[in-house]
Amino acid sequence: MNWYGPYLGAGVKIEYLADDWRELRVAMSMKWYNRNAVGTHFGGSLYSMIDPHYMLMLMKILGNDYIVWDKAASINFIKPGTGTVRSTMKITDEMLVKIQQETQHGEKYLPNFEVEIFNQKNELVAQAVKTLYIKRKPPIPGENSV
Repeated sequence: MNWYGPYLGAGVKIEYLADDWRELRVAMSMKWYNRNAVGTHFGGSLYSMIDPHYMLMLMKILGNDYIVWDKAASINFIKPGTGTVRSTMKITDEMLVKIQQETQHGEKYLPNFEVEIFNQKNELVAQAVKTLYIKRKPPIPGENSV
């Protein structure tokens, strides 16, 4: 992901990804190319640093039995972002149980994931809500039969 074009262009770096894909930390340092007109982090770059991760994490954790898509998002800018900003995203056991319960009969599930972005002083810079579309794929006829 660190070599992904939009991330290179925004200065976004994955700092940590757990082996089980349940936790990810991402950072973005202030550069001349990700500043806005008033000298703070460009809002689009702040959003891009957190954009794909819950979808990618859940795709990896849930595997090929599920469809996982980004459905919607919103971001609230709390204070100007300067310096290096960071965000940590986690998938808990409770989240996975809820996903399995809500999709067990083939229903779609639209969970919201809250994401916070902090500056170097651990001050809240932005809050985002990511809505995902998750659905268990129907079984393939004849598969897993004896």
